Amino acid sequence: MDAMDEQPATIPEEPSGSNGFDSVRAEISREMVRLYKERFGRGPTKARTEFAGPDIVICSLENTFTAAERSLVEMGEQQRLRDTRMYFQVATAGKFREIIEHLTGRKVRAFISGLDADVDVCAEVFYLEGGLGSSETGA
Repeated sequence: MDAMDEQPATIPEEPSGSNGFDSVRAEISREMVRLYKERFGRGPTKARTEFAGPDIVICSLENTFTAAERSLVEMGEQQRLRDTRMYFQVATAGKFREIIEHLTGRKVRAFISGLDADVDVCAEVFYLEGGLGSSETGA
């Protein structure tokens, strides 16, 4: 393991209180870091969670790749890396959903995972049921 693998995730401190979601967002970020470390062998060094309206949670995670995955990128094997990561994401989707459902108190109706292999940025997007925006069709 190199020194880069040892860095803890940085979760920005934000003022609390404006919408009541600050501690939930921070806890979701911490849990995503923990799950990445558990499932992929390395946690991200940068994590941020935001609500995109009342029913969508977006987790942005950076610097998540292991040394072996970084080697794949260096060899031009980004698609192989994407395929491998997506395989594991699908296999562990339940774990990702459990975190969000536990911390928000709402059921996840859809989960989308993606990554940009060239720059080591991942996104986990969760669509929630039963919120204020559930019956809305527009922005």
